[in-house]
Amino acid sequence: MPRPLRPQTSGAIAALVVLTACSTAPAGVDIHDPNEARNRSIHDFNRGVDSLFVRDAGEISEGIDPAYTQLVVNFGDNVGLPGAVINGILQADIPSAGTNAFRFLLNSTVGVAGLFDPAGVLGLDEVETDFGETLYVWGVPEGAYVELPLYGPSTERDAMGRVVDLLIDPLDSIGLPVQRDYGTIARIGGQVIERGDIGDTVDSILYESADSYAQARLIYLQNRRFELGQTDQADTDTFVDPFEDFQ
Repeated sequence: MPRPLRPQTSGAIAALVVLTACSTAPAGVDIHDPNEARNRSIHDFNRGVDSLFVRDAGEISEGIDPAYTQLVVNFGDNVGLPGAVINGILQADIPSAGTNAFRFLLNSTVGVAGLFDPAGVLGLDEVETDFGETLYVWGVPEGAYVELPLYGPSTERDAMGRVVDLLIDPLDSIGLPVQRDYGTIARIGGQVIERGDIGDTVDSILYESADSYAQARLIYLQNRRFELGQTDQADTDTFVDPFEDFQ
């Protein structure tokens, strides 16, 4: 069983939820971006990091046998499942929490600590979720758009969600030693591999758009709202954030 949250952690989560709820977009405003100048500066920094490191690393990963890179992706995805289980419970989505829990158990045992995906073979696909979605289910507004250093596009609600996901991640309590020791590295590796897989799409947004900041902001918000069920259709150019959370 996960260890009980320390009082400091519980207090931090409560404070973050309150702060997230404080920002509300003015009526009729679809893209609430009151700190655009600062966000654009951070966007330029993130694009520089991608150009200097992430982009090249992703291209290198494309030259590695996919059988090996898939092991890294499988392992990284698997260590994120305990957090998804917690969020499923917090959202009162017990079927999704159960699917993710059984998937983690099966892949961590039969799948050799998550290197292989026997749960996927059985049709037990991951139900992706996070604390940002939990806040949405609880009725917390989206808040202002923000661009986070290294992580990229987000909103106030999702930014707070990232922090809480770090605080309540139960992997340290229930994961295998190898998962605890190499989970973060594997998730970073998985993001690099994904950057290589969708390199053309990310390049078209970051380097070929007339305004890469506005393009990334629009696609992120459209797709995030679609994921949460706020809109009926996502943008046709699916945006996969190269700086996506890899805690």
